Amino acid sequence: MTEEKRRLIYGRRQGRPLKAGAREAFETVLPALALDIARLSAPETLFPDLPRLALEIGFGGGEHLAAQAAAHPDTGFIGAEPFLNGVAKLAALVKDLPNVAIHHGDARDVLDALADASLDKAYLLFPDPWHKLRHNKRRFVSQKNLAQLARTLKPGAIFRVASDIPDYVRWTLVEIAAFNRAHGETFIWQARKPEDWRIRPADWPGTRYEAKALVAGRVPAYLEFRRA
Repeated sequence: MTEEKRRLIYGRRQGRPLKAGAREAFETVLPALALDIARLSAPETLFPDLPRLALEIGFGGGEHLAAQAAAHPDTGFIGAEPFLNGVAKLAALVKDLPNVAIHHGDARDVLDALADASLDKAYLLFPDPWHKLRHNKRRFVSQKNLAQLARTLKPGAIFRVASDIPDYVRWTLVEIAAFNRAHGETFIWQARKPEDWRIRPADWPGTRYEAKALVAGRVPAYLEFRRA
């Protein structure tokens, strides 16, 4: 489905002009890492020697994805991001890693093309909150996108969401609860005590967006759901 036929869920596609190193990474590294969407119907062909597959939806500057890919060489990582500057940064960070594929575009392209029960993990970290009430419908967490995640996540797979916007955290929990009511218990929130969502787990690398939130006095929430 083209972007013209569906609601955009992201803002700018490019920020400041790329610096020389980022431009070089975008032009010389990205082509080798670019995701072939057509292969997602048989995702095991992407990383044929790796038993697990993960997707980061909107990876921003790429710090989290790069750290996860380096820490888990047995997992193939797909990163989807429409923002050119972030794509260039990630390409520079993972140029020597063999387990990363980058989609410079909408993560929904990836979800639409993925075969059923393909993913072991999915990440949605500090997504655009679309603060204005009339823009809430642009938020990534929606019944339609949750349905695609439910389809593409394996039973037992993990879906992680982080946000420093209290309304987005509430929105996520409400949308997931509504999905579970409509479709049966699908996304099971793993928190058992406040610390489980107030403190970032040790295996969850930080991002520049998290750091900016903390400097500004905003407290992130870290939500983890297991696919039933």
